Amino acid sequence: MELQFLGTGAGQPSKQRNVSSLALKLLDELNEIWLFDVGEATQHQILKTNIRLRKVTRIFISHNHGDHIFGLPGLLATRSFQGDVGPITVYGPPGLEQFVKTALRVSRTKVSYPIKFVELTEGGLIYQGKGFRVYTEKLDHRVSSFGYRVVEDSRPGELLMSKLEKYNIPNGPLLGKLKNGEQIVLSDGTVLDGKEFLGPERPGRIVTIIYDTRSTPNIAKLAQNADVLVHESTFAGNESKLAHSYYHSTAVEAATVARDNGVKRLYLDHISARYLGSKAKQLEKQARKVFAHTKLVNDFDRVNIPMKGTD
Repeated sequence: MELQFLGTGAGQPSKQRNVSSLALKLLDELNEIWLFDVGEATQHQILKTNIRLRKVTRIFISHNHGDHIFGLPGLLATRSFQGDVGPITVYGPPGLEQFVKTALRVSRTKVSYPIKFVELTEGGLIYQGKGFRVYTEKLDHRVSSFGYRVVEDSRPGELLMSKLEKYNIPNGPLLGKLKNGEQIVLSDGTVLDGKEFLGPERPGRIVTIIYDTRSTPNIAKLAQNADVLVHESTFAGNESKLAHSYYHSTAVEAATVARDNGVKRLYLDHISARYLGSKAKQLEKQARKVFAHTKLVNDFDRVNIPMKGTD
């Protein structure tokens, strides 16, 4: 599991940062990539990575402001040229489907694969399958806005080979069945239950993504015990009044969420163009005073999220 940031700026593109988009790479787990927001020129950013659009199966949109959705029609159109691609599901607020379909219709663009739109109006579970669940909650922005929580199912524990040594089981299907927790029968009639030879179950990973919002209790619901929290940090900590008036958050508010909700690592995203170079690093310094495990991200940064117990 890996995050790659495709755009980390707020409002408009700059020479240092493109507008909002990030990829959650689940290649080892599902052979899929999920996108969160698709700002203008996201597909241009993708060309500078190893991401292949045919691997993108789900897109989660936080809200319908242009810096978060203007790249979506173009990306969906380009995906048609990636060979035999499968369907895609797009989640987002009311109006998103109309925006995409209007752009494709007016431009007379034909898409070669099915697009399913899931309209979000309230919080709760919006996806469950293939070992993952995705939850959403409403945020507090000028327009309808949603945050996302991706939860991986727990994994079976490691096969305890030391307990199996006396049975002299060769590598092959029998060991595979034990690893899956199944029963096997040896050639001498001995019955072994795989569940008795597995270590403790390994909890799944949790990734929370929060784009444009004021501080709201719903953020805590999504961020609780997350391995990774990506949180918008449009303003510096000393500009909380300005952030509130624009329905945004500060880096210090993001750090407070991480500190108070058992988050392991915080990544500051959606940075205003007013913070360039050393000024942007000041946001990180402010946040680290509240929550030490904080990092300011830049376009194309990659974050590996290891299985619990392996980091």
